[in-house]
Amino acid sequence: MAILNHRPLLSIPSLHSPKLNRSARISCFSARLNSVEAVELKSSRKEYSPGVVDDLFLNVFRSRMAQEIGWDSEKPGYDGLIDVAHRIMVGRSNSEATEAAVRILVSLFPPIILKLYKRLVSPIAGGKVASEMVFVEKCKYLEESKCVGVCINTCKLPTQTFFKEYMGVPLVMEPNFSDYSCQFKFGVLPPPPEDDTALKEPCLQICPTANRRKQVNSTTDNSKCPKA
Repeated sequence: MAILNHRPLLSIPSLHSPKLNRSARISCFSARLNSVEAVELKSSRKEYSPGVVDDLFLNVFRSRMAQEIGWDSEKPGYDGLIDVAHRIMVGRSNSEATEAAVRILVSLFPPIILKLYKRLVSPIAGGKVASEMVFVEKCKYLEESKCVGVCINTCKLPTQTFFKEYMGVPLVMEPNFSDYSCQFKFGVLPPPPEDDTALKEPCLQICPTANRRKQVNSTTDNSKCPKA
C-alpha cells in the first residue's frame, strides 16, 4: 500500500494514491505527444504531498497494525509504520503474516459496510461494475519496506484476499519490483501460487537483509526472496 510521488488525477485516502483507467494499458502521456513534450510534461508535475486525510488514515492503519501484533515502533510517521510492517513478519510463517494483515484490513471497516457492499454492489452486472484497473506509479510501501516478502505477505496477498472474501470482488495485484509501480486488476482472479511470478522474485538490491547475508556468505542464493 503506497503513496505516489506525483499528485494523481484522483486522490483517495489510502496508502496508495492510484490512477483509474478502464483500458488494459495505462500510459502517463497521450500518444500524440512527442518525446520532448512528454519530458516537459513529466518535469512540470508537482510532487504529491500527503494531506490531512492521508495522515489520518495512515495513523489509524498503523494503530490497527500495532494492535494486531502487540507492538509499535518508536519512530514517527511512515518510518514507524514500515517498522511495524516488518515486525509482522517476525516469528510468523508467511501464511500467518498474511492472515494477520487480512485481519488488519477488515478492522478498518465497519462490518455492516462490508456486508452491504458484498451483497448489494459487487453482484451488479455480474460483477462487472468492479472491473477496473488501478495503476500506482510508485508504491511507497514497497519502496520504503525494501522487501519483496513484506510486499507479498503484508500487502499483495492479504489485499487480494480481503477484496475477494470480504467485498466479493476478485482482485489481482501485480507489483513491479524494478520501478516500484503496481497494477491492480479488479474483477480478475489471482493466479495459483505456482503460477504467480511475484512469489518467485529475488531479493531487491536495496534490501538490507539480503545485503548482510551476502556479506556473511558470498555464496548465498538470492534468486528468490526467502520471505516471499
